[in-house]
Amino acid sequence: MPSVVLELEFTQLPDKLTDLDRYQKAFILLKYAGYPVAKLWLPVNQGMVSRAQLEDAILKNCGEAFWQRWAEDLFQINENHPPKFSLTTTVAICTRDRPEDLRTCLQGLMLLPDDGQEILVIDNCPSSDATARVVAAFPRARYVLEKRRGLDVARNRALREARGEIVAFIDDDARPDPRWLRALLANFIDPQVMCVTGLTMPMELETEAQEFFEHYGGFGRGFQRREFARLTFNPLFGGQVGAGANMALRRSVVEQVGLFDEALDAGTATHSGGDADMCSQILRSGYKIIYEPAALNWHRHRRSLPELHKVIYGYGVGVYAMLTKEFLLNRRVGVVRVMWGWLRYGQLPGLFKALFNPSASPLPAAFYWDELRGCLAGPKAYLKARRELREQLESEAV
Repeated sequence: MPSVVLELEFTQLPDKLTDLDRYQKAFILLKYAGYPVAKLWLPVNQGMVSRAQLEDAILKNCGEAFWQRWAEDLFQINENHPPKFSLTTTVAICTRDRPEDLRTCLQGLMLLPDDGQEILVIDNCPSSDATARVVAAFPRARYVLEKRRGLDVARNRALREARGEIVAFIDDDARPDPRWLRALLANFIDPQVMCVTGLTMPMELETEAQEFFEHYGGFGRGFQRREFARLTFNPLFGGQVGAGANMALRRSVVEQVGLFDEALDAGTATHSGGDADMCSQILRSGYKIIYEPAALNWHRHRRSLPELHKVIYGYGVGVYAMLTKEFLLNRRVGVVRVMWGWLRYGQLPGLFKALFNPSASPLPAAFYWDELRGCLAGPKAYLKARRELREQLESEAV
């Protein structure tokens, strides 16, 4: 049975949630005065969730983010003033052959406050004109065709095409919360901040695969704002600061840090890793990254189990491809310790628990095996992707 995805405001909790007859569980994003503070999983009984269930779950599951907002409300503390600066912005969507997802994303972007932001759609190596036709229905959106395949190729094209000082990336299968863009931008008041990532929650949990992905970790990084810098955080763990589905960069990242590595991520042998690699390079260059949970968007996870197996395998490939790059090209010997630590303290314990104590594991063993197989394939995949990229660029230069 699927889980219903709901959004509730703590200051306006309903007496009960009803009309949930086709669901067994409820996934609830809890907000306090509009700010995300917690997620709750609750059973649905006879098509209903009671007020008592909600209050009990809040007391048991809400952490520091909730109590911080509660204290600010109690003592009338408000540090979230609108930033006294102005930055031009481009919202960029890199897409390939997902016109219906793109339509939903663009509809959500049209509901954002109009602060003059540009909306840019990069159509990456499409098989038809379906994406162009969708974009044509949104006069505020600008369409750009990128014939070379690859997500990082499309991201780099967006950085080159963007007219705004800040480029906010959102996936084509995501939808923004009305506060999303302003919450991202507010953090760029610090000139040392080169990147801001946000909170991504599931748009739907209608299938077993979507629930598995959310239990796997999803795209969320918690409900506390965090600041990452080279002196306090290992750049090799760049994937922990956020995801490309909800990421804003200064356009000047091209000159100050460099472009996305086009041998990484979707459309290449490495499957993923481009966003994590960019975060790693930003931190290593001495800039800061902010994780801002107030910058909320909603993502439609893959719906089928075969798709999910492919996604998790691809994450393993991408992480180890990125680490291979750090070891071979940048001579980061600490990569070996990171690889061993992830294997010893993360993947193997997760796999063994799923095999020998499956009731205590959030995922079946097959998914841990997918990730492990991906990691083992990562080094070879990166070398293959670099070779293919080099051959492609050489052929285009002729």
